[in-house]
Amino acid sequence: MRQIFFRYPNKIQRLLEILVPGLSWVLITMPFWLSFWHPAMVAYLIITFDVYWFYKSFSLALYALQSFVTLNAHIKINWLTLAARLPNFNSLYHIIIIPEYHEPLHILQRTFDNLTKQDFPKDRIIVVLATEEKDPDSKATGKILKDAYGSRFGHFLVTRHVLHTGEVAGKSSNMAWAGRRVVREMKKWGISPQSATVTSCDADALLHPKYFSYLSHSFLTDPEREKHFYQGAILFYSNIWRIPLPGRVLNTIYSISNLALLKQKQRLINFSTYSLALTTAIKAGYWAVDVIPEDYHLFFKVYFLYGEKVATRSIFLPILVDAAESHGFWRTMVNQYEQSKRWAWGISDIPFVIRNIFIHSEIPLWDRLRRLLLLLEQHVFWSSNWFILTLGSTIPPIINPAFGRTVLGHNLAQLSSGILTLAMGFLLVVIIIDWRTKPPRPAEFKKWHLPFLYIQWLTLPIVSFFLAALPGLDAHTRLLLGKRLEYRVTEKV
Repeated sequence: MRQIFFRYPNKIQRLLEILVPGLSWVLITMPFWLSFWHPAMVAYLIITFDVYWFYKSFSLALYALQSFVTLNAHIKINWLTLAARLPNFNSLYHIIIIPEYHEPLHILQRTFDNLTKQDFPKDRIIVVLATEEKDPDSKATGKILKDAYGSRFGHFLVTRHVLHTGEVAGKSSNMAWAGRRVVREMKKWGISPQSATVTSCDADALLHPKYFSYLSHSFLTDPEREKHFYQGAILFYSNIWRIPLPGRVLNTIYSISNLALLKQKQRLINFSTYSLALTTAIKAGYWAVDVIPEDYHLFFKVYFLYGEKVATRSIFLPILVDAAESHGFWRTMVNQYEQSKRWAWGISDIPFVIRNIFIHSEIPLWDRLRRLLLLLEQHVFWSSNWFILTLGSTIPPIINPAFGRTVLGHNLAQLSSGILTLAMGFLLVVIIIDWRTKPPRPAEFKKWHLPFLYIQWLTLPIVSFFLAALPGLDAHTRLLLGKRLEYRVTEKV
């Protein structure tokens, strides 16, 4: 197999780009075509999937509750005092790379204002504003921000990424450009890469004031720091009170799911805003310049470099970001759809992972397969679970009336509905954690709107179809048909 991958790299890549998203279509259409011949098998598969979904709902509630308790405890800890007692603390630097393209100035100013609240010594914080050369406002934006904030950090660097042949426009290629540039500048400043972390920070991300103190403690006490990423709780709460109901429902689910992931060490992969050792990024060849999903891709580059010890360690502090929003209801929905589609495009990374799983035989087989299965589970079920859960149990009796007259066929819909109804009970835990975690209700959000915060959950099946399953299927089908997705920056308001 290794020889095949080396001999026919492009053909194998394209074959995998068809097969992997094809799995989503196989699962979605399975109740239709298989019900003609084996309706009982379809029924058992659907019931199995319902039980699996019950387990996932239970796990979400359990891990979210555990993470919520831990997060509230860790917020109260004086991480700076604990970190300051550790060897090498006084020589530790933190680099923050903030890639931006057409970001509103007030969003960037809000991000930089928030960075000035860090309790870690700011003379050892290096800020990199990574702009794009094709953005006509990049020079003016960089100058305004450097003039306003340059003196408030140890170093403030503005980079302008020029898109080269073979590069894909987006966060990943911009991060790679900025990463190489800051390493060159560090030589002039006399700062060793061995004593620095690098944080990929989205332009709208509001790091908790203790983030870099917590990161310092985790990093300095971690003997395997070069093999680890560090991830906080990404919560789409910055504008949660302002966005329309469908976006509020979806982003609440995303936020609580991200919170729950912090307690799932085997499943956690860095995403959105995260940190790692600068030397790790250098040895891995920085971020890839020809991909869109930069976070997972970097994780697996490091994994195939260092092996099974590569993992993501949790930082139990909130990182507030903006949910997708625009001017008006329908434009906001389009913005949310496009953001979900871009996230679902992460499936395009799976062929890269499969190829390297066959090549890197030095990593234990069980660990390679485990990582691949978790990745497939996340992406293949992204677009298919809605169809299986909502339509799957009703199709076999319709396609095969004879099966509908059997005991299993007659009771399939009721049995499936009963399991899913029990699973919905765990949603109460999500609602409670959401209420306790998100920012306080602003004055402009009227009290008489509060009942709708609970009624909104009745729209979850509709919202999840249009804003999660459908954009996911859109991304998967594009990959299957060979239509590449262009990077689209999420609009900010």
